[in-house]
Amino acid sequence: MSARLDHLVVAARSLQEGRDWLEGRLRVPLQPGGEHELFGTHNLLLSLGPDAYLEVIAVNPDAPPPARARWFALDTPGMQERLSHGPALVHWVAQVPQVPAGPDALPLSRGENRWVLTVPPDGSLPGGGAAPSLIHWLTPPPPTRLPDVGVRLSGLRLGSPEPDGLRAALDALRFQGEVEVVEAPQVELRATLDTPHGPVEL
Repeated sequence: MSARLDHLVVAARSLQEGRDWLEGRLRVPLQPGGEHELFGTHNLLLSLGPDAYLEVIAVNPDAPPPARARWFALDTPGMQERLSHGPALVHWVAQVPQVPAGPDALPLSRGENRWVLTVPPDGSLPGGGAAPSLIHWLTPPPPTRLPDVGVRLSGLRLGSPEPDGLRAALDALRFQGEVEVVEAPQVELRATLDTPHGPVEL
């Protein structure tokens, strides 16, 4: 198995708050995503080039409460407290040739899109968000359909209280890409994006 970056995940209390925050920083428009009925969420998307993208995700206030925990820890008090201070880069997802079978492997679909994603039953983030969720696309992934607005990921820094364990997890995935793993008192994610208006750090 070899893995590479699929997308970054920015979470917000509302999709509009996430849009305002990210478009204000990057000065490029986000694209419509859609709704995720299983999790009661919706999203917006941004191309990071031909092979990766960024997702802004929030609870959909018009959706009925989901029967299971929302993904990306959106139901947890810790995440809700974090997002009360504003949108944040909370996670990242790695694309793999096949998602290992198990209770975390969920087959998902929306419109013509079909994929398999690892989501723990409690909705928690692997490694507190520093370790990636795994995705395998059964249909062409979003970057093939999103307009290219000239934004690229130039660096991803992952801080973890257990950096050796995180490095071992990435090595086990045979992750291909430039990711910096550092020791930190708590999980921290920092992405540097090159934009038409200069570099921006999230």
